[in-house]
Amino acid sequence: MGTMNYEGYSAKIEYSDEDRCLIGHVAGIRDVIGFHADNVTDLRLAFEAAVDDYLTYCRENGLKAQRPASGKISLRIPPETHAAINSAAEVAGKSVNQWISDTLSKAAHM
Repeated sequence: MGTMNYEGYSAKIEYSDEDRCLIGHVAGIRDVIGFHADNVTDLRLAFEAAVDDYLTYCRENGLKAQRPASGKISLRIPPETHAAINSAAEVAGKSVNQWISDTLSKAAHM
């Protein structure tokens, strides 16, 4: 249905016809963080409270809070694609890393 973002965490949002409410789950981590509400405004508040509670719980119990991503990605691409990326980055006056990061960021926010 949709997503919400807060403090580096993303939540998958769905509607439960059975419960007649919106339900969210934080995505990308093994720990289970869920929340629900009857409307989007309250769902946003519940999501932020759930993340804040999770981070507080981890801090108070000496645990490392899980993060959805480390910021590092490794992938294999065809050599011709790699060459095209190198050229595009040079033309844009950017490092390959910055060009890829910018391009992926734009694609992720479409």
